[in-house]
Parts: sequence; structure tokens; C-alpha cells
Amino acid sequence: VQLVESGGGLVQAGGSLTLSCQTSGFRFNTYAIGWFRQAPGKEREGVSCFNSVDGTTRYLESVQGRFSASHDIAKKTVYLNMNNVQPDDTALYYCAVDTMPGCGRLFYKRPFDNWSQGIQVTVSS
Repeated sequence: VQLVESGGGLVQAGGSLTLSCQTSGFRFNTYAIGWFRQAPGKEREGVSCFNSVDGTTRYLESVQGRFSASHDIAKKTVYLNMNNVQPDDTALYYCAVDTMPGCGRLFYKRPFDNWSQGIQVTVSS
């Protein structure tokens, strides 16, 4: 399984950015899709988690209402649409997929078998 990200870069505060994650070799049967980020000097945190069993997505509280995760099975691509970005959103962003579904309240702790290489998002004030 390979995950290749695109769409990162520099954006002004209040702007928008969409990250894409092209998958190959992954079968979208039952699955979970996660987005994570890690800022310099900070621990990795879970941004979102989609559970294919019930079709729900959990979000990190600080991005709720601003970020939206989606995916297109036909294109085998997952997306993170980021609106009204803030300097605190600056981080290295990762997408992850796993054949084990489930996104509990502590979704940021659940394991994912397949990860992207990470892509930088920098928000200027």
C-alpha cells in the first residue's frame, strides 16, 4: 500500500487549502481513514478519522467546523479540505488508512497500518 500526498504549501491565515492523498494497493471495503499532523516540538495529533461502518467522521475539536475530510473510492483518493486556516494549523500533515474500521473518542490513539510521507502546511499570519 502506498499513499502519496499533494496540495501542501504556504497559505495566509484565513485562507483555504486542500490536501489530497492518492492511495494505491488499498481496498476500500471496511476501513478507517485518518488525518494527522505534527508541529515542530509537539506530539502528533489526530485531525480526523472516518469510520466506514457507520459513515461518521470525528474531528479534532480545534478544527471542527473548519476542516472537512472526504474521500473518493473510484479515484482511490482521500482529501482534507482546510478552511479559515490559522497559524496554529502549521504542521506536517499525514494521511493514513487501515482495513480495521472504528474511530472512537480517542481516535488519535488508534493504530493505522499505512501512512503517507507527510506534507508541510505553513500558515502565515
